[in-house]
Amino acid sequence: MRIVTNLEEYTPEGECAAAIGKFDGVHLGHRRLLSEILREKTAGRKALVFTFDPSPEVFFGYGPEKELSTREEKHRLFEQLGIDVVVEFPFTQETAKMPPEAFVRDILCRRLHAALVAAGTDLSFGESGRGDFALLKSLSSRYHYTARQIEKVQYRGVPISSTLIRGLVAQGRMEEVEACLGAPYTVLGTVQHGNEIGRTIDIPTINQLPEEAKLLPPFGVYYSAVRVDGRLYLGMTNIGIKPTIRERAKRVTVETHLYDFAGDLYGKLLGVSLLTYRRPERKFSGIDELKEAMENDLAAGREYFAAREG
Repeated sequence: MRIVTNLEEYTPEGECAAAIGKFDGVHLGHRRLLSEILREKTAGRKALVFTFDPSPEVFFGYGPEKELSTREEKHRLFEQLGIDVVVEFPFTQETAKMPPEAFVRDILCRRLHAALVAAGTDLSFGESGRGDFALLKSLSSRYHYTARQIEKVQYRGVPISSTLIRGLVAQGRMEEVEACLGAPYTVLGTVQHGNEIGRTIDIPTINQLPEEAKLLPPFGVYYSAVRVDGRLYLGMTNIGIKPTIRERAKRVTVETHLYDFAGDLYGKLLGVSLLTYRRPERKFSGIDELKEAMENDLAAGREYFAAREG
């Protein structure tokens, strides 16, 4: 998969089918949109995702502070889905003033050679956001492309959106988040060296520092799954600041114990998929009480996974 941040350095290889959007979370609505362009690969067209960087909402200061999916997480998802090209178009004061028709003509058609452009019902582009799907459709015959509008996917009668999912994440409702995303909510991070308290109580953990921009669910214990070298391991994850352990810097960490795993994962980039919320993070009287609580959590986790698989 190719990632393009400067269109001056990009030469298209034939026609493409382009999907326009923010793709925060890459939820079921996004996946329906992406399926439209992936279908065009059978006709020899590249599947291309077009997104603004940063999004107009963030650029103008009214967007969310935290993201459902970081840039690297989105890249991994796009690649897994089969996307060929991701264009992260710089959103600046200059590009924000681009007339909508110029954006279609010069960027989508002349630069990217788009033969099909797919977008959602809330499409907005060009100066003052004046470009919408109606305009995109009206220009299609002039510039020789097909415009395809994708309707929103519903979850329990409500349109799935990144805003809806943020609210669910903030409440720790991970099963519902998974239902809206089409996959578990995942936190990507490189395994770091920690204080290794887990090893001293025979419950070793992998320690990750999530990106500052990543939206995390409430601090607490979750049951999770982690794929390591192609194999899926079940786990128990604590998100928080480890209040029982005295540390100077209370940096938020994601610590996961993997059931039935032995090995060194330091330096590996891993995604921790959060499946369900177990309990809130709390401060224990000491290491002994912490160990007892973790052992109880681990035992309950085996029951949870057995029921899930059954």
